[in-house]
Amino acid sequence: MSRYSYSKSEQEINNVLAYQSDELAALEKKNQLASESLEKSIASSEKLLQELGYDLPKGKGQAAGNRQKETIVIPPWEELAAEAKAQVGTSCTPEDLFTTEELKANEEAVRLINQEYDSLHKLDKYDIMIAALGAMLGAAVDIVWIGIPAKGPDGLEAGKLSEFVRQKMAAVFVPEDMEKLAGSNMSKVPYDAQDNRNTNIYVKGLSAYYHRMLSLGHDPVLGFIFGVYDILHGTMTTIDKDGKIVCQVMDCYSGRRETEVILAILKQLCHLKSDITTSMGLPAPLMSLFNLLQFGNIGEENQTIAEIVQGMYYEGFDLIHFCSQSVSVIILELTVRIGYAVKRIREGRPVKDSIPVSLNRDRHPKLASMLFIAHCGSTAINAGKICFTRNPLAINYPQWTAFAEYAYKQLKSAMIEKPEARKKYVQKVLKEELMDVIREENRVIEEYGKGYRFIFE
Repeated sequence: MSRYSYSKSEQEINNVLAYQSDELAALEKKNQLASESLEKSIASSEKLLQELGYDLPKGKGQAAGNRQKETIVIPPWEELAAEAKAQVGTSCTPEDLFTTEELKANEEAVRLINQEYDSLHKLDKYDIMIAALGAMLGAAVDIVWIGIPAKGPDGLEAGKLSEFVRQKMAAVFVPEDMEKLAGSNMSKVPYDAQDNRNTNIYVKGLSAYYHRMLSLGHDPVLGFIFGVYDILHGTMTTIDKDGKIVCQVMDCYSGRRETEVILAILKQLCHLKSDITTSMGLPAPLMSLFNLLQFGNIGEENQTIAEIVQGMYYEGFDLIHFCSQSVSVIILELTVRIGYAVKRIREGRPVKDSIPVSLNRDRHPKLASMLFIAHCGSTAINAGKICFTRNPLAINYPQWTAFAEYAYKQLKSAMIEKPEARKKYVQKVLKEELMDVIREENRVIEEYGKGYRFIFE
């Protein structure tokens, strides 16, 4: 009994195929018996002729080649369907076309194809070693070279790599030049109020220390949405310390508006550039959204998540420190991707197919799994670092962001994409085998149908 349901036309096809299969089996059996009887008669006749002294002819006669083609009439489909219905009924299934042994062989073939698909995604010990190496290198760089930012007598201090990145930023965005840029009209924006003296609606927490953390225009990512909007409309959009979203018109800064989108984007770029190397700096990307998380009971002071993040920004967790932390994530990515490419090339794969960069996950399924494992390991180590130091500044924000992205993709692949991809892979292999069968069938029909003339009613 089949577990599938069929439409009326599909059921008719099943019935006709089952009927024709039975007829073919009966004909084959009848033909086999006739052939055996004929072979015996021929052998007996040849023996008799040889005993009588006749020489048997060699080779085939030519008469057969000159005989007229036999005519075979192909009945209409409706007649075939009616005849099949009368002979085999109306509940035939494709399984009826095969013997028990053939069905078992088919199941085994499908199992082997699925196994072959799994082998394309299964990681070996070397793949896991590469992923583990990437995780350890990334975590080591974060712990040893990036460190935890802290305010010291000489300003903000952190690990050597973090200090190196901060110095390079200062060399590119020279503080003196940035001060001049900040003083020019080119970088003045309406959302840059540093306190509530010029606001129409009170924004809790707005101060010289926190105004960039509260204003969405200062976010390196959201600023190109909310900041540009504020520049075009002369407004300031904020999320205050209590998580309240406020968008208000800044009448005192009306001269800082722009009417064209391109000019607004250029002004946004200039303003963000002028703030990068200031004492408080720009917040890390999307850091302002954490002001909405007004829940939690963390630490001895029972702080909310929003208060923790606000404190992190005050202590020096800014855009430059975020860039420093990104180095450990880059090292992890490079280690895994280069290791993956080298391993594939050593396995004999073409260099073109071993390039570890692609937007198509199905092209490098093992690489995606290796990166997920590596980011899991590095994130777990960073979680241990946070627990050990009991300092929220120890969190590697870029690492957790990368982990969230890869975890989402891995879950989506396992739950949604992989079953469908497996189905397509199996269907592709079966289709290729089916086409081979069809080609062979056409060859046989062409070869053995030369002596017949077909008429379709």
